[in-house]
Amino acid sequence: MALPYRLITIGPSHYCEKARWALDFFAVPYSEEPHPPLLHWAWSLSSGGGRTVPVLVVGARVLDDSTAILRFLDEQYGGERRLYPTDPELRTEVDELEELFDARLGPHTRRIAYFHLLPHRSLTLAAVSPGVGAGQRMVFSLGFPVFRWLMRRGMNINPASVERSVGFVRQAFATVGDRLADGRGFLVGGAFSAADLSFAALAAPVLLPPQYGAALPSLEALPEAVVDLISELRGSAAGDFGLRLYRDHR
Repeated sequence: MALPYRLITIGPSHYCEKARWALDFFAVPYSEEPHPPLLHWAWSLSSGGGRTVPVLVVGARVLDDSTAILRFLDEQYGGERRLYPTDPELRTEVDELEELFDARLGPHTRRIAYFHLLPHRSLTLAAVSPGVGAGQRMVFSLGFPVFRWLMRRGMNINPASVERSVGFVRQAFATVGDRLADGRGFLVGGAFSAADLSFAALAAPVLLPPQYGAALPSLEALPEAVVDLISELRGSAAGDFGLRLYRDHR
């Protein structure tokens, strides 16, 4: 019997991981439907969403934004365990941090990851293929040069933009490190929240946590330049925090 919640994804997408983690956090049964980049449009649009994923289909309701999915799940399932505090001041802090990570971290870790993945056909195919139907795997593989060009163009992936993205990621990590400097265990209040989940999920492409909910390349398989960056970020206070969140809460 089909599960009531359908999650349409690009498997390795960190925004999809954000939604997947929230579903798992609340122990909500769901079926995931992963698709390769760009090919996913057929399923996201036909489901009632837009061109981006994740898309969560709940009966006649369609949520096509990771933050909207977290808020919906928290409203439906949040009891003693919540992702958004009920205290108004703490809720504002969580919302502001989540927006910061959505807008100023996630796009840049994605650009960095694809900049280093796309030159390597085998690495890219290994990342996007798990769980994908044979027909889609074949289409993406045969059309890889075209899909790679479209992805680079669509995400503005080039050496100059990636250098800027590395700067944005370091700034976001510094912001998190500053908040943790007083010894707190979580970013807001004394409990795990959407701010923590969003940071860890959206930082994952430059941390490669073993507990990630989809296939990621091994550190050993990646080019030296990005390995050096990952090692740097893992060694920071924010990087250690993100990895700890995965160990303890994923």
